Amino acid sequence: MATATPAAPTAEQPTPDSQFTPVELDPSLIVRDKCNARETDPAATAKDEQRPERTIPAYVRDNLVGNDHWTRFLSLVENDHRQDMDRRDTLKAAELALVGMDDVDRARAATALGMGRKAGQQLKKARTLSDAELRAATAGGMDLEQTAQFAEVQSVAKADQRLVAALGRDHEDGKGGRGHWDQELALLHAEMADQTKHEAAEKALKDAEIPMLRPAYSYDHFGNKDKPRPLSELTTDLGNALTEELHKECPGHSARLDQEHEPVWHCSAPLKHGHKVRPEAKSPKQPLSEKERAERANTVARNRAWKVARETRQAFAAKLGRSGKALPEPVRVFALNVLVTLPYFYATFVEKGMAQDIVPYLGIKADSNREAVDAAAALPKARSMHVVFAQVAAACEHALREPKSWQGLRAEKAAWLLLLEELGQADDGSYVLSEIEAEAVAAHRPKKKNTGAA
Repeated sequence: MATATPAAPTAEQPTPDSQFTPVELDPSLIVRDKCNARETDPAATAKDEQRPERTIPAYVRDNLVGNDHWTRFLSLVENDHRQDMDRRDTLKAAELALVGMDDVDRARAATALGMGRKAGQQLKKARTLSDAELRAATAGGMDLEQTAQFAEVQSVAKADQRLVAALGRDHEDGKGGRGHWDQELALLHAEMADQTKHEAAEKALKDAEIPMLRPAYSYDHFGNKDKPRPLSELTTDLGNALTEELHKECPGHSARLDQEHEPVWHCSAPLKHGHKVRPEAKSPKQPLSEKERAERANTVARNRAWKVARETRQAFAAKLGRSGKALPEPVRVFALNVLVTLPYFYATFVEKGMAQDIVPYLGIKADSNREAVDAAAALPKARSMHVVFAQVAAACEHALREPKSWQGLRAEKAAWLLLLEELGQADDGSYVLSEIEAEAVAAHRPKKKNTGAA
């Protein structure tokens, strides 16, 4: 894309090419831009090859003169439509184009790229992907934003395969949304955070020179009379509780990490180091069967999946509440139904007076319950139903806050998830239930009518 001799700069939105007439430009008047993806100048060898320099067909756009950032951005869009445009070149060109823009132009350009407010940071992160990872992202159909999001979680094993599979499910839905992608991305972020926390906990123990014990197994008591024990099972010689502070000088001071990667203090050889074992801890535990171990691991996995799904679900509900548009009719009906029937979880929530919980669903700022009430009351009358929805949403989410809420989910709570699923599908598939949520509401889905012949 070319610009002519500079004139007064303008921030006016570019005019469509259809309104311009192509002209032939003298190549000697063209100034190459360092952000251009093309590395060679076709006119540079004309003299050596004893041929005339070819003129360059172009649209001369007066409203882009002096506005180099938009010129670069539009050049990027044009080049990206070419089949041979390399993904790494696209990422680099997009990042450089956004750098020099003001906030308004940057937001507009990011929207045009299908990205959000953190577009610049995401593009920079995406450029850290290897060539193989970029090829996998491109082959999997990821757009620029999805490629950047993949870069954020690429350290998780098989992240690319899982995201491509989620993207495939979105495409199969045929609505153009990314609900499956968002759910899988949330899981990957949670796994990465879990991994990071575990590594940090291990490093902290290593830096403190505290040995970390291998995981405990139910059969450890066999043939080992002086097995490692948590301090909660031990006492001092006088029968007092053995705390970390009292035990840290013991040669057997050690730790295991629990499921939340927090240290559980142990003594690696309590009898050798003169500690007493509490009477109730002396009886060996019955080893778990293979089935019991599998069930326990399954429960832990489901609890974590439920916790992860909550963030994506709440983000979609907040998007509804913050909208300046009228709420969809199913939302209005659901909120009023809760107000009239007063299910127990809603009554409990209201009694506790947790008005500050409605803040995320209205996009208001408040540091206390009183401020939340005042801010909600100050909203325009047209958003009164949004306030009602925000309170109902906060009550529903409060009722589903426990990691084990997926177990035996009651109908009045399942109705909230089914409502969000319906709204997500109506919004071009922008939100879908996670696997654990879909499993939890399965028993509460409306029965399909049998339309077959009797």
